[in-house]
This record gives sequence, structure tokens and C-alpha cells, in this order.
Amino acid sequence: MTKGGSEATVRVAKADLVPTEANLLDAYPSFGALVAACDTFCEKVNARPHAETRRPPAEMLVEERSRLHLLPTEPYTAALGETRLVRDDQTVRWGSVRYSTPPGHVGAEVWCRVAGEELVVVARTPKGLAEIARHELSVPGTPRILDAHYPDHPAGNGPIVRPLRPRDEGEVAFLALGDGAERWLREACAVGAARIRTKMARAVELAALVGGALVDRALGMAALAGRFGEGDVASIVEHLERGRPADELVSADEGFSAQPGTGAWEGFGR
Repeated sequence: MTKGGSEATVRVAKADLVPTEANLLDAYPSFGALVAACDTFCEKVNARPHAETRRPPAEMLVEERSRLHLLPTEPYTAALGETRLVRDDQTVRWGSVRYSTPPGHVGAEVWCRVAGEELVVVARTPKGLAEIARHELSVPGTPRILDAHYPDHPAGNGPIVRPLRPRDEGEVAFLALGDGAERWLREACAVGAARIRTKMARAVELAALVGGALVDRALGMAALAGRFGEGDVASIVEHLERGRPADELVSADEGFSAQPGTGAWEGFGR
């Protein structure tokens, strides 16, 4: 087809499809309506005999189809990036970094490319080529692993958290307060807090006075703040009873000291 023929085709299509004052067509309510109008227009003109051949284009297309090359149903894979093989652990390597992929692609070839600050992974699916994963780019030593890609495995790669097994009635009563009590006990043991059993007993006694739910919440907050001193839990309970915000609690970090004064440091370094 010549350039003039192409332009004439567009001109005829616009005259019959684009709403103007001349053709009195109504505006299309949606893009889908325009597509349907285009299909109807094509069926109409392709069934009409051509002025030169005296034959409808649809009839001639049947004969020419055997000599035409079909367009590929999928894009050229060169546009998808570099090929990678999905390993047994459902990951691909890109720039010496492991990136996870969804289940069902182990041993398959995929295509990887960088789009901005992300790595895009494309694979062949029953519905054709499709994006299966997208990760933020990382550096060697910091793999990008999504838990959602491993539905049959427990989330995370940390150590197994073993359940606590109370050995006497005091421990049973303390752990019965809730998850906050368990978190407090684990953290207190980890940091080597002193007089743990005594503090557990006092927490149980306090729960009998103000309620187990309030004490359990205070224990959880104490564990997160690293506060395992004498009276810390009771102080947090009092804080909560007054309705004061939890973010006012002081965390026991390197910027906090229980030293009542600075006199003990007066001769330091002399």
C-alpha cells in the first residue's frame, strides 16, 4: 500500500467514525464503544467490492493469507532482558544477588531486566509471557526473598522459638497472664535480669488487684522498652491507668542511666 493509500484509508475512517457536525454522530460513551464501531466499519468496507479488483477485500484476504507471515503472538524475548535459570531454592541470581520467584518455575528459564530501581522477572505461563516477580534492587550479601513465594514454608529464617514449659504453679500463673508475660520472661532471661522469679510473683499479685489484661499489657511494654528493674511493671501499670500515651514511656537504652546523680563520676579519668 502506498503512502497516499494509507492516508486515504485514515481519512475515510475518520469521516465515518469521528463524530462531526457533518455526519451527526453522537459522542461515544466509552472507548469500548469506539472499538465496536471500528469493528462494524471494517466489516462493512471489507465486504464491499473494491473499485479496481471488483472483489471484496475479505474474499481476497482468504487467498493471500497463505502467503502472509503471521505476527508473533509474544514479544521478542530480547526486549524482556537477560535469561536466567530458576534454581532449586526458587531464586535467580542477578548481580551476585539472589531474588525469589513464585512456586512452579524451578528449572525454568526466565527473563530479568532492570526497570528503574527494581528487578523485573518475566516467565512463560499458560497464558503466555507474564511478569511473575518484581523486587527492589539489592547488593551482594543481601538477598531479596519474599515469604509469599514460599507458602509451604514457615516465614523468616530466624531460629525456632521453642514453647515455654512452666515447672511450678508460680510460672503457670505468670504465663497465664498472656503473650506480654511470655515476652517479658524471654527478654528478661536474655538480658540476665536479676530476681526474675520474685518479679514474676509480684506481677501475679498485681494482676489480682488491677486485672490480668492490664498487667499483661504492661509486661509486654516493659519487654519492648527493656525495663526489668524493681517496680518498673507497677510504674507502667500506673501510667496506663491514668490514660497517658504509651509513647511517653522511657526505654532503657544507652541514653538512659539510673544513676541518681553525677557525683560518682566526678573523679573519672583523673
